[in-house]
Amino acid sequence: MGYDCPAMRYILFNKPYGVLSQFTDEGTGHPTLKQFIDIPNVYAAGRLDRDSEGLLLLTDDGGLIKRLTDPRHHIEKTYLVMVEGDPTPEKLTQLSRGIQLKNYFTSPASFRLIRDPELPLRPKPVTPHGPTAWLEVKLREGKKRQIRHMTAAVGLFTLRIFRIAIGGIKIDGLEVGQWRDLSSKELKLLS
Repeated sequence: MGYDCPAMRYILFNKPYGVLSQFTDEGTGHPTLKQFIDIPNVYAAGRLDRDSEGLLLLTDDGGLIKRLTDPRHHIEKTYLVMVEGDPTPEKLTQLSRGIQLKNYFTSPASFRLIRDPELPLRPKPVTPHGPTAWLEVKLREGKKRQIRHMTAAVGLFTLRIFRIAIGGIKIDGLEVGQWRDLSSKELKLLS
């Protein structure tokens, strides 16, 4: 006799600004994934800090969570990043080669200047004190607040981070605060 195993869930969520990438607030009073996703036993495959927005994958597949969060698997994550300051070619080269942070040197990444993207308005508007620019950032690691620390190390202050892709999975067409199951085609992109 065989047993029916429940199918694993793979969810794409467009995380709003100010929302924690977990289901409990641990007394912080901040909104959590629980306010948006009512599916038991799924967990974020990686994190976006409270002030970052965009694509977050959730699943009950522990193997996938490990693959997506372990930098040895080299799964690229793509972000649109608004910085305050002048991202000179020298600063972008320095960022792309890697930056010495407190106790580690970041892996090589891709930092390039882009035109202002069309992103949804944020409930708390960005209030720069000087000139701003947008960067497309592609990382294969994800240390805590890594983009913010890297840009600060070259004199650029990060004002907004919006993740648009994890590997070949893109956030296209998903409204802020909405989620959907991944398609079988998208699942193949993660294997």
